[in-house]
Amino acid sequence: MLYAFLKPIIIALMRLFLGLRSRGAENVPRRGAVLLVANHSSVLDPPLIGSMAPRPVAFLAKAELFAIPLFGGLLRRLNARPLRREGADPAALRTALRLLEEERALLVFPEGTRGEEGTLRPPKAGAGMLAVLSGAQVVPVYVEGSGRAWPRGARLPRPGRVTVTFGRPMRFPRKRDGERKDHYEAVSREMMTAIARLRDRESEPLALAQIH
Repeated sequence: MLYAFLKPIIIALMRLFLGLRSRGAENVPRRGAVLLVANHSSVLDPPLIGSMAPRPVAFLAKAELFAIPLFGGLLRRLNARPLRREGADPAALRTALRLLEEERALLVFPEGTRGEEGTLRPPKAGAGMLAVLSGAQVVPVYVEGSGRAWPRGARLPRPGRVTVTFGRPMRFPRKRDGERKDHYEAVSREMMTAIARLRDRESEPLALAQIH
């Protein structure tokens, strides 16, 4: 399998050029459906998280990438599936639910697209919908440093230091009453709150070092 073959190579390169390290990988369940929800500030985020996760990870990528000759096929072999970012994408939702029904690990970015390093933006309802409809365990993930290593708009990456932190799993049951969309949005906000806690925890050692 190409994914298994490339993973140790990618890890070695990421550690060499980005000082890649991880925390809390033991929080990722080794079996069963898992939804990894992460902040997103760089195109490096999927391989960074996939490298540090203790099991194979599937992810959604913008559909335009799959139209590139050879590259699109490579993405599929690396567990990527297409996602249209303009409006709703029922096909992508069905694909994501099917992956979770197969008890796989799936990475999604609740914010929808890349932003600035360290800044968390309001999430879309889609991540909450996936969590509720699938019943999968949800693991928050915070990637620190990827937005500095390869920020949006930059042509090439630069050396840096990146840390991937995995939080404790959460579950979000279906709600019997009330508006479903409101519930999905509330769940997505809870996910971002959990990601924010991981971000703030990462900044604590630096703050203490500055005080002392």
